[in-house]
Amino acid sequence: MTTPEIIPFAEGEAQLDWIGLTDAIAAGHDLPKAEIADSFLYRGGDTLLNRAAWIDGLGLAVKSATIFPGNAGLGKPAVNGGVSVYSDTDGTLAAIIDFHLVTKWKTAGDSLLAARRLARPDSAVILIVGAGTVARSLIDAYGAAFPGARFLVWNRTAATARALADRFDSVAAVDDLAEAVGGADIVSCATMSTDAVLRGDWLRPGTHVDLIGAYRPDMREADDTALRRSRLFVDSRDTTVGHIGEIRDPIERGVIKETDIVADYYDPGAFERRSETEITLFKNGGGAHMDLMVSRYILDQWKAR
Repeated sequence: MTTPEIIPFAEGEAQLDWIGLTDAIAAGHDLPKAEIADSFLYRGGDTLLNRAAWIDGLGLAVKSATIFPGNAGLGKPAVNGGVSVYSDTDGTLAAIIDFHLVTKWKTAGDSLLAARRLARPDSAVILIVGAGTVARSLIDAYGAAFPGARFLVWNRTAATARALADRFDSVAAVDDLAEAVGGADIVSCATMSTDAVLRGDWLRPGTHVDLIGAYRPDMREADDTALRRSRLFVDSRDTTVGHIGEIRDPIERGVIKETDIVADYYDPGAFERRSETEITLFKNGGGAHMDLMVSRYILDQWKAR
């Protein structure tokens, strides 16, 4: 019996490349559509989330996440877990991968693939809205595809934005969000906001908008005007339209129609910018199928090291 690979965060990350990752995600969408399922278990305020995916020709993955809010008071991470990857040929366990490694590269890689297709290639100013863990990943990811770009970061707590900016030579913290949005070529939102923080009236023609943070039905990062002014794209209709407030809420209120979504990653021919002046808006919904694609890429790079 073959011993499964154990892939920790730092050693695994050393083998990875953002452009190679997005190419692997794109290739994963050329395979048959994934079968996915989520399950939840609860104990008071604690949660166990299992996300499973199976793609014929790629394999199977189960991503288990434990969410223990009380850990914050103990100085421990509130979210932990692991990803198990199984062979598509015989179902044997191929690898166990660090949960945080898969999540980091899946989240930022998902958005980067959309930007490679939808943002103007000459994008020179990238605004990150939010200054948490995902924001740091986005700076690395976007920097790989837009190496000459200048980064701006805004956060509701200005000191947090300044602390993030101080970690990078090419990043500056800003205080005026409206002004920053108006001067940006790419606006990437990674917040925990339940109310829209991004206003569509601030967007200039040619901007690409990347929305990451909203993951529940009651969460929004962009207002109705932003959606109305944009051509709309999602990573997967199956995991966004009926589940995430960014798309579900405006559809239910008649602000947009489901048919206004131009494409998801399973429609590669339509997933593109049409002009230099249009505003494109992408909703990053994640999903177990993305975890599988990213995990398989991590495993392949680990074995080739």
